[in-house]
Amino acid sequence: MPNTAPSATAPLIVIDLQTGMFDGRLEPPIHDAGTIAERARRLIDWARQSGRKVAFIRHDGPAGDPLAPGAPGWPVWPELGQAANEPTFGKTVGNAFSDAALAQWVAGQGAGDVVLIGAQTDFCVAATVKGAFAEGLGVTVVSDAHSTLDSDKEKAPEIIARHNETFAGQGVRLMTTAELVGG
Repeated sequence: MPNTAPSATAPLIVIDLQTGMFDGRLEPPIHDAGTIAERARRLIDWARQSGRKVAFIRHDGPAGDPLAPGAPGWPVWPELGQAANEPTFGKTVGNAFSDAALAQWVAGQGAGDVVLIGAQTDFCVAATVKGAFAEGLGVTVVSDAHSTLDSDKEKAPEIIARHNETFAGQGVRLMTTAELVGG
């Protein structure tokens, strides 16, 4: 996919940027959490100003999980400033498109492509890329606005870089926050 801007109707999909990914209460925050939150806010503002729709994805973990419904880590991170008219779609697996309502919402925007940011790079972001392709959508991943945690074998920056390469090989359009919002 060429490195051109996403279509004017491409909504911004904010994947699993929930309180538990930032607050460090029960698990470590995602890598570079403060910067990711700041970039997410900039991208949300860009989407709104450019007339794009914004949707939030919330992982609904099992009972006892830090992201279980009702748990302190479950809500969308309040600092992102989700507007009342911006929907939240729940999911219990990695792929956000496992919630058929998301695909219907994207189609309702007249969009043939989506812009993805969020967490975790190697789980839900990667699965949602595949899910978007399965829906026949073009995909832009903001290469510096998704994050994860260190694994036993790899540090988060290495995981992010490896997945950006994989995404590009899959036909994903990669753009940085600055390339999208300008500056």
